[in-house]
Amino acid sequence: MATANFASATIWAGDNLPVMRGVNSACVDLIYLDPPFNSNRNYEAPIGSKAAGAAFKDAWTLDDVDVCEHGELADRNPAAYAVIEAARQAHGKGMQSYLIFMAVRLLEMRRVLKPSGSIYLHCDPTASHYLKLLMDGIFGKNSFRNEIIWSYEKWTNTARYFQRNHDIILFYANGENNTFNKLYGELTDRQKTLLRVGYNLGSSSGKKIVRIYNKDKITQDQFAKWESEGRSIYDVTPPRGKALSAVWQMPVLNGQAKERTGYPTQKPLALLDRIIKASSNPGDMVLDPFCGCATALVAARHQNR
Repeated sequence: MATANFASATIWAGDNLPVMRGVNSACVDLIYLDPPFNSNRNYEAPIGSKAAGAAFKDAWTLDDVDVCEHGELADRNPAAYAVIEAARQAHGKGMQSYLIFMAVRLLEMRRVLKPSGSIYLHCDPTASHYLKLLMDGIFGKNSFRNEIIWSYEKWTNTARYFQRNHDIILFYANGENNTFNKLYGELTDRQKTLLRVGYNLGSSSGKKIVRIYNKDKITQDQFAKWESEGRSIYDVTPPRGKALSAVWQMPVLNGQAKERTGYPTQKPLALLDRIIKASSNPGDMVLDPFCGCATALVAARHQNR
C-alpha cells in the first residue's frame, strides 16, 4: 500500500476526476461521497448564508460528459458499460450521462482505496438501483455490505404515492478484511434493568449461575447466598446497547441548526460521525470526492482522522 501523496486537510477546487487520477493507488482508508443525485433540479445556496454563491446543476445530458469515456468503459469495465447501456434503454439518455459521469470516477475511487478500505455512496431512490448495479460491476457483488436507509421526517405530501422520507447509502468494501467497528444504539429496557440491578440469575448446562454486570451493586450477603446455592459466579461485560441495524433514524438539518451553512444539500454531522466511526480508525485517511460544505472533513477532523 502506498503513502498518500497529499497532506491531511487538503482541499482541491475543481473537477474531482483529474485530481483523483493524480492520487496514489491504495492510500485512502475510507471514501464518503454525496454526489449529485440526477434529481433534474438546480440547487443554489440562499443569499446571506455562509455558503452563498454555492450552486450546482443536477440535470444531465450527453453534453455534460466526455463521450470517449463511455467507449473506454467497454474495455476497462464491461459490466459497468452494460449497466449504463441498460439504463439508457430503461430510463433515457439523462440517466446514461449521469452513470457515465459516476462510473469513471468510481473506478478511480476503487483504485485509491486500500484493500482494507470502504466506500459509502450517498444517493436517493432516483438512481440508487442503477448505482447499486454500477457498484456491483466496479467493486464486485461480493464487496457489497449494506444498503443503509437514512430515515427522516417530513410533514407534507400531496402526491399520489407514499411519503418519500429516506435517502440510501450504499456501503461497499474494497476487500474481504475491511475495517469495521461495530456501533451500538441505546440500551434496551432489559439491558437497563440489568445495569440497575447489577446481576442476572440463570443456568447453563444444568448448572446454576449468576452473571454480574456491576459489582458495586452486589452486597456481601448476596454473594454468600449465591455461594450457598451452589451458583457459579461470573463477571461479564456490561451491555452496550443494541447493535445498530442498516436503518438509521436521524433528523435532517433544520433551518436554525448551528451547523447549517446554507449549502443546498448539506447533511447532518451526526450522519458522517457514524460512518467515520464505523469504517475507519484514528489516523486513517478519509476522502470526500464531492466535498460540498465539507461535513465529512469536519467529522473526520473531530475524530482524529
